[in-house]
Amino acid sequence: MSESASRSYAEAGVDITAGYKAVELMKTHVARTLIPGAMSDLGDFGGLFELDVTGMTQPVLVSGTDGVGTKLKLAFLTDRHNTVGIDCVAMCVNDIVCCGAKPLFFLDYLAVGKNVPERVAEIVSGVAEGCVQAGCAIIGGETAEMPGFYEAEEYDMAGFAVGIVDKPKIFDKKTIVEGDVIIGLPSTGLHSNGFSLVRKVFDVENQDLSAPVEELGGASLGETLLTPTRIYVKPMLALMEAVQIKSASHITGGGFYENLPRALPPGMTAKIKEADVPVLPIFELIQSEGAVPRRDMFNTFNMGIGMAVVVAQADADLALQTLREAGESPCRLGEVVRGPEGVILW
Repeated sequence: MSESASRSYAEAGVDITAGYKAVELMKTHVARTLIPGAMSDLGDFGGLFELDVTGMTQPVLVSGTDGVGTKLKLAFLTDRHNTVGIDCVAMCVNDIVCCGAKPLFFLDYLAVGKNVPERVAEIVSGVAEGCVQAGCAIIGGETAEMPGFYEAEEYDMAGFAVGIVDKPKIFDKKTIVEGDVIIGLPSTGLHSNGFSLVRKVFDVENQDLSAPVEELGGASLGETLLTPTRIYVKPMLALMEAVQIKSASHITGGGFYENLPRALPPGMTAKIKEADVPVLPIFELIQSEGAVPRRDMFNTFNMGIGMAVVVAQADADLALQTLREAGESPCRLGEVVRGPEGVILW
């Protein structure tokens, strides 16, 4: 650990020695994520990763970046910080796997009002858990202490992931034809989207977030809202080995109406039977408490489906079986039809 210190900087609200302690505390968590190719030590100026392109004819790097959004407010209110890092990783790796890419490494950026090393380490423990679930390595990151910009108990975070795919294996939505099947992979809840509306509906700042809620099966509102985003990398990689995935859609902000059309070519529409969507209790509660129109619900939240894939009708049964063997509970969500609507929910 460095012995450098600055009394003047500390008087301005920045404790650089706390930063050194935070790095020491997070090293154990980061070590859990190391995979072949990871070459960096915490403290290096850049993150290094050695590519293995054995067997690839045209290796292509795929990148994604995202944050956690106002879901962080729930972490502040409940003083629970070990899950939002999973969300940060998930929002990045779930995006790049939609191209057919395998995530390789991840970097995070954490900005805090006050550097409390134990809290920073708790946050990073979630990042590490997300990377373990995704099979990628943490090869660097940055923690910035910004007094006067954030309140002492507040922070913001964002992440950046890079993956690799052989160019001939990139999902190609142009191969989609009428009659192809849309398979849905269940979400764990809200994931990391729609929290500005959720906080308004439940008035979370003035709510007992630890109280059991009957509509949620006795779980508390805080526990339910903080449930981390599901990471779909490993089941998706297994599915790629079994069938040809024509396209995939990570259901994030904008819900069904924005995300499903992004995985379809022009002139094709996702026809979804609403009764086949495994809507989770939290979404029913949001709709009833907030008097939110049903269409707005499907245009804001994932409603219980976090990832959708399109496969040929002939491959549908094998795809479902493969996903079940990978630990998922997939459903036959709908089919592709001709039409300009983008999504038909009936």
